[in-house]
Amino acid sequence: MPVDHYENFPVASVLLPRRLVPAVEAIYAFARGADDLADEGDATPDQRLAALAAYEDALGAIARGEAGLAPMFERLAQVIREYGLPMKPFHDLLSAFKQDVVVTRYATYPLLLDYCARSANPVGLLMLSLYGQADEDNVRDSDAICSALQIINFLQDVAIDLHKERIYLPMEDLARFGVSPAALDRLDGSAKWRALMRFEVARARALMLSGAPLALRLRGRIGLELRMVVQGGLRILEAIEEVEYDVFRRRPQLTKRDWLKVVWRGLWMREIRPQPRPIP
Repeated sequence: MPVDHYENFPVASVLLPRRLVPAVEAIYAFARGADDLADEGDATPDQRLAALAAYEDALGAIARGEAGLAPMFERLAQVIREYGLPMKPFHDLLSAFKQDVVVTRYATYPLLLDYCARSANPVGLLMLSLYGQADEDNVRDSDAICSALQIINFLQDVAIDLHKERIYLPMEDLARFGVSPAALDRLDGSAKWRALMRFEVARARALMLSGAPLALRLRGRIGLELRMVVQGGLRILEAIEEVEYDVFRRRPQLTKRDWLKVVWRGLWMREIRPQPRPIP
């Protein structure tokens, strides 16, 4: 399901109804473009923030029903009107991308979840909205799944993020397990690092499972798609465990064999016992 570097967005899924493809592509183009402005190239922080502010201005123009927008925003405006999509998820995404420009550390798990609530959860809300399934219970569980996917990606990409001078593991967790941020890239085989990652993996798994009942409540293609998403995230956690948490030298990735396992598990996914919400 991951698409290039903007992961967890089902733009290319064969399970997506053809009628929704243009809408999902328009949303993806917005999110991908804004993400690139925050992350790619050699622009200065001020230039990145200015470019993201221009995206925000375009959202304002869409909300006011103005004409003469750039083609990407015109397509997005059409989708927003056609499906009655809320504007807040788009503003939340921009807020998270702007935060990426200026924030490189997260002191606590709740602060990391707040970031996920704006960087990942809006995608789930928009997808539910396209399917007409965005009720309170569904959005709650979707938020858990999306945040879990974002955190799983952070665990998978510790080395990549460190190269970008970013650490998405909460500083309070590093302190608790005696792991120095300055020595992260030299701790792949240490007992302290393994203990830290074991804790992070368990918490991410609990968060994912707390939202997983949504994948069984939703019927049709969206339910099957979501079951694959849940099982894919859980399989990556297993892969992290299988390399003994050494994500520096062996970044866990899903192979063709893994995807076959994900599909099998998704097809045979059955009732999930309610999971308590993970305690930070």
